[in-house]
Amino acid sequence: MDGIPHHHIQIKETFLVGNALLNFTSIFVSLGVFLFGFEQGLMSSLITNKYFKHYYNNPSPAAIGIMIAILEIGALGSSFIAGKVGDKTGRRKTIRYGSFIFIIGGIIQATSINIFNLSVGRFISGIAIGFLTTIIPCYQSEISPPDHRGFYACLEFTGNIIGYSSSIWLDYGFSFLENNYSWRSPLIVQVVMGTLLYLGTFIIVETPRWLLDHDHDIEGMIVIADLYGNGDVENESAKNEYRNIKENVLIDRIEGGERSYKYLFQRYAKRLSVACFSQMFAQFNGINLIAYYAPLIFESAGWKGRSAILMSGINSIIYIFSTIPPWFLVDGWGRKPLLISGAILMGLPLYITGYSLYLDNHSTPIVVVTCIITTMAAFGYSWGPIPWLMSEVFPNNVRSKGAAVSVAVNWLCNFIVGFGSPILLDVIKWKTYLIPATSCVISLFAVHYLFPETKGLSLEDMGSVFDDKSSIFSFHSSGIVDSSTSVRSNASVRSNSSIRYGAISPGPELNQSSPASIQRNPATMRLDGFIVPPTITTPLKGDINTSGTSFDTPIFTDNVPEEIEPPTFDEIIQFKQKQFAKSNILTRFFIRGQFSIEQD
Repeated sequence: MDGIPHHHIQIKETFLVGNALLNFTSIFVSLGVFLFGFEQGLMSSLITNKYFKHYYNNPSPAAIGIMIAILEIGALGSSFIAGKVGDKTGRRKTIRYGSFIFIIGGIIQATSINIFNLSVGRFISGIAIGFLTTIIPCYQSEISPPDHRGFYACLEFTGNIIGYSSSIWLDYGFSFLENNYSWRSPLIVQVVMGTLLYLGTFIIVETPRWLLDHDHDIEGMIVIADLYGNGDVENESAKNEYRNIKENVLIDRIEGGERSYKYLFQRYAKRLSVACFSQMFAQFNGINLIAYYAPLIFESAGWKGRSAILMSGINSIIYIFSTIPPWFLVDGWGRKPLLISGAILMGLPLYITGYSLYLDNHSTPIVVVTCIITTMAAFGYSWGPIPWLMSEVFPNNVRSKGAAVSVAVNWLCNFIVGFGSPILLDVIKWKTYLIPATSCVISLFAVHYLFPETKGLSLEDMGSVFDDKSSIFSFHSSGIVDSSTSVRSNASVRSNSSIRYGAISPGPELNQSSPASIQRNPATMRLDGFIVPPTITTPLKGDINTSGTSFDTPIFTDNVPEEIEPPTFDEIIQFKQKQFAKSNILTRFFIRGQFSIEQD
């Protein structure tokens, strides 16, 4: 407005803002899932190393199964703890704790003197992986914009596969050493990677949703401005994002929203089932049978020794490229089409693999390699990234706990596959592949009939496709909400820049407020969670549909619902000055506390 100065306030939590900050942070936290992929590929190759076998006295298939699967046991237990820690201390600190534990586990593995020491190290690393794989998807979903959330989640999964591929090629390179360093060296490398992630947690920002949920409103506004307003805390888009997030935080509190696992199971059962089933099928559809034991599978098909590791390495490169298409498809095409097509393209090659191994003729090695590569590529663009995106379906107050339960299901199924695969391959041989192939068929129907489509929805609007006790919307597996049974989502309200979360700025005669906005405004709700309509002082203009929960005609009222406003300019400046005064020299110089003010 003319005559009113606008402050372009650069109060940055890091040295980057906007898309640069979002891209840097997303890529960097992917290092956490990189470590998980690295662990997977590492052991799949080391178990074929002749010096590894000799050093550990040719361990039995059962011993190998326990040593590999014990990582999942550690991750299974820690995932529940990570959910609580993530809520209490924040997403960023939880990543820091996980990376520190990973360093300890890596050191124990690299210095192990027997299979027991190695297993202990993998168990501790599993605890770390549980922390990281639980909280990083939450972190990613909470900093990503709705129309690109799928992209960043798929980018994160690509980091996981790069870790898997890197470990295999490292194993292959070090396999030319004719001593025990041929298998110890890759174990040392993972310690270095864990250290990088640990140091990086002192640079990345905390998520704005966690900050606002814990009433760190000023810090939350600064981070929101960094992510969505190019560092300008008076940017209108940043302010609107603040209002949207804080509004839903207050609604959860007014409704009596708890943070317990009991509350999660009772109130959000449908959301939880979708997240858990997606993780279960991701494991039972056969990927870890291949990921952990690819070299052994290639050996059984005729590729021996170092050539088996080489084939695994080539396979992993194709695997990486297969994770790129969903970057561009998941937010446009949607989650469900990727999962359904992935189930088909995984199931058929697994059936063919089993049949080819049954025939055991001269073409078996080529057929098996082709089918394994096809299966992993299909997984890479579908069942690989999408289940890790499902933390998006949970509301803010239980998101980390919902992610913890779904990740725990992942690790439980991961353990079953990791422990049972070498035994099944030894006992029933080719018939083993029929099990995950059949799982693919089942998952296809489960996704089609039970899973909703969540593309394009903000985290605060996920209730529009779920029929749980927290939502007034009806569940449709297609993800489309019928206008006859639902209300306008907040997204549609926010699309009009003149609307301010429940009310248009009042004019001289009346104020217009959509019923959807009124129902979602904390000022119109009682503590028991029921919607209380505002007092209407002017006649209603237009009929109200009272047959259901839908109100298609706006309500006109002079009662303006209380608006949620971000921290003021002066409050932010005072806070930052106090924070700057308390900071040390390094913090002042490099990371935080620096800001500039420009005035139009």
